[in-house]
Amino acid sequence: MNIESIKSISSVLNTTYSGAVTKTNNNTGFESLFQSALNMINETDSLSNKAEEEMINYSLGYSDSALDVMVAQTKANTSLQYTVAVRDKVLEAYKEIMNMQF
Repeated sequence: MNIESIKSISSVLNTTYSGAVTKTNNNTGFESLFQSALNMINETDSLSNKAEEEMINYSLGYSDSALDVMVAQTKANTSLQYTVAVRDKVLEAYKEIMNMQF
C-alpha cells in the first residue's frame, strides 16, 4: 500500500489556528486530504478485488499457488485495516472539532 498519498496530512495537522480564516490557493488543504482518502479507498477496493480474483482462480484450478491467494488476501486485509484506522481518526478529529466552543 502506497502511503505517500496521505503525505499531505502532516502539513494540515501542523498548521496552527491564527484566529483569522484565510482561503489558500495551494493544494495543502482539505482538497488534498480528501483526494488522498479517495485514492486510499480506491486502492483498498482494487486490492480486495485482486484477492477475490486470486481466490476464484485458485478455486477453479487456474492457479496452483495457495501462496498467491494468501498474499493477495493479506494485502487486502492490511489495506482495509489501515483505511478503517484512518477513517476512525478522521471521525475522532471531526467530533473533537464539533465539541469546540468559540
